[in-house]
Amino acid sequence: MNRLESKINTSAADFQANAAHNRTLVAAFREQQRAAREDRPQRDVERLRAQGKLLVRERLQQLLDPGTPFLEFSSLAANEAYDGEVPGAGCVTGIGIVSGREVVINAGDATVKGGAWYPLTVKKTIRALDIAIENRLPVVHLCDSAGGFLPLQAELFADKYYAGRIFRNQCILSKMGVQQVAVVLGHCTAGGAYVPGLSDYNVIVRGTGAIFLAGPPLVKAATGEENTVDELGGCDMHTSVSGTADYPAATEAEAIAIARDIVAQFRRQPKAEVERQIPEAPHYDPAELYGVIPRDIKQQFDIREVIARLVDGSRFHEYQPAYGKTLICGYAHLWGYKIGILGNNGVLFNDSALKGAHFIELCNQNRTPLLFLQNITGFMVGREYERRGITKDGAKMIMAVSCSEVPKFTVMCNGSFGAGNYGMSGRAFDSRFLFSWPQSQISVMGAEQAANTLADVKIRQLAKQGLKLSAEDIEAIRAPVLGDFKRKQSARWSTSEIWDDGIIDPVDTRNALGIALSASLNAPIADPRYGIFRL
Repeated sequence: MNRLESKINTSAADFQANAAHNRTLVAAFREQQRAAREDRPQRDVERLRAQGKLLVRERLQQLLDPGTPFLEFSSLAANEAYDGEVPGAGCVTGIGIVSGREVVINAGDATVKGGAWYPLTVKKTIRALDIAIENRLPVVHLCDSAGGFLPLQAELFADKYYAGRIFRNQCILSKMGVQQVAVVLGHCTAGGAYVPGLSDYNVIVRGTGAIFLAGPPLVKAATGEENTVDELGGCDMHTSVSGTADYPAATEAEAIAIARDIVAQFRRQPKAEVERQIPEAPHYDPAELYGVIPRDIKQQFDIREVIARLVDGSRFHEYQPAYGKTLICGYAHLWGYKIGILGNNGVLFNDSALKGAHFIELCNQNRTPLLFLQNITGFMVGREYERRGITKDGAKMIMAVSCSEVPKFTVMCNGSFGAGNYGMSGRAFDSRFLFSWPQSQISVMGAEQAANTLADVKIRQLAKQGLKLSAEDIEAIRAPVLGDFKRKQSARWSTSEIWDDGIIDPVDTRNALGIALSASLNAPIADPRYGIFRL
């Protein structure tokens, strides 16, 4: 493969201005992430300390192998919801190394509302278990939760992807032979009792751990029985009487050590075979990505400049370089793994959509994982392009993306608008992992276009009634739409709603993708089988 030749002048004023702008965004993201991870009311911290409990990240530190990376999911989940009072959606999820094995970790954070499950807590937990299913990764549950947040029960209990999906996913993992261990560090109440109940192994801490379908107050109200927590669902009862729990532990440290030893017994499955070579750092400094990405999301840039700062040796074999030039396709290696890359260099035309569909088929044929680098305004519209068949050509690309069997990964590098999000493996298309950069935006269309479209519709409606809007009236329609779109198309909103697996610093993208690639190969790669391509 030839090395990409960067055309960026890193000394140029525009590059430096871009870099300063994006470094500011990253600094703001990192501070928000720090606060979501660390800032807690002192009373909540003292309450846990008085119970002899560790904080959730102290538990993670004891669980994970020393010196190994932890790929955290959705660290800013729920930060735009619930008045900002449920940082990280009240739980920590991610992929880490425990006893030499890649595992998904699902850990309740009892410093946030006692670890209560909010709707977005449930969504984040389900997503972590979906990742475990898709990639056949064992799971370690660190359980410490007050149960479902009752005032919002209608948003987390009854529907298909609400709390019951957590337990359904645990059952599916067991059916697949993917092992789970639960460490009961606090109360597991009501539905939460099924997390350890559905795990292959569980460990419970004496004095603080408890498992019951109803706690003492509810049991008394329902039956008149009076029980202590230990009598009803404590460590000794469950490990010596009910058999619901397997291993007693005197302290959290002991419980986590037992869990590590259990994971060490998990059988190792052979990984899917893909082409690999010795990893090599990019020729170009990944920190230059700050200067590559424009300050204005509407300004175009060459996605090859991003590729050059992500892949091994900055080498890239471009497929069909003279055809469909608004979609860059080609092969590279990342941390030694061969990957196929699709990156946007403008709107998707008929030829670029056909090129993308064909390249996806090729990658499936030769078992090459796919990386989508999104900066897309959508598919081209207009009479000429409809006559050429842009709808059916776009459908071909969507068909190829949907039916792909190799692992897919998506990075929202900049804009992600309209059906372009679909063709480039947006959230609905089952990428194994999807990450956002801090300045990225996603919506059905840009804020300006949405505001203008709605204002135009209103003007035409009133014109039919013989009324005419003044410039002030039109602006009164546009302004709230513009503000709402700008807020809800931002990366901060997207990640709060868990439309991605987390915002990442652009310079961390290579490492995040390396962990994701390695994890994905725990699942076998099936032979591709496509639906109908409209020819």
